[in-house]
Amino acid sequence: MNKIYNRYNFHKHTFCVFTEVSFDAISDVKPNYISKSGSSYFFMEDGVYRLSNHWGRAANCKWRLQNSAVSAQRTKLGFAKWSEFHPDNDTEKLYFIEVDYASNTVNYQHKSNSSNENTIFRTAAETEKIIKQIRILLTTENWSKHYDLEINILRKKIIHGLIHTSKTLQQIKSELLNQLAE
Repeated sequence: MNKIYNRYNFHKHTFCVFTEVSFDAISDVKPNYISKSGSSYFFMEDGVYRLSNHWGRAANCKWRLQNSAVSAQRTKLGFAKWSEFHPDNDTEKLYFIEVDYASNTVNYQHKSNSSNENTIFRTAAETEKIIKQIRILLTTENWSKHYDLEINILRKKIIHGLIHTSKTLQQIKSELLNQLAE
C-alpha cells in the first residue's frame, strides 16, 4: 500500500518534483512553517507551496523544482500535491533516468512515476553516477574521436544503452566500436 503524505510527514525521506508557480499564489498568505535554512512552507488541503533559494537535496529529501521560467530570481516558489511525494532511501532501486535531447538535459524520476514495465530502476548512488556520465556525453565531444558516426547518433546510442541496460559505459562503448568495425 502506498504511503499517504501530508503536512506532518512529507519532509521525511521523500522524493518530489515541485512545479514552479508565480509568487501571486501566496501573496496574501503567511507561511505555516519556516525551516532553519530559510525555506517557507505554505500548507494547503491538496499540497504544499515551498518558497526557497535551494532545491535538490533538502535535509533528507530529494526535491527538484521543475522550472517554468516564471521568475528569474534565485528564490523560487514551487507547488506539489501530497500525492506527488514518494518514499526515498539510499538502498532500494527507486529511480530511473530520463533524457531530453532537445534541451540536452538529464534527470531522474521516482519509480512511482514510471508507466513502462521495462524501465530499469537503480539506487540513488547508481543513478547519480550514470547521470554524471550522461552529462559528459551530452556536453563534450572529445570522447567521440574513435567513432566513425555522427555525434548526435552516437550520443543517443550510448545514452540509450546506459539508461536501458545494466551495462557499464565502457562495455557499451566497446560493443559499439566492435559493431562499427564490422
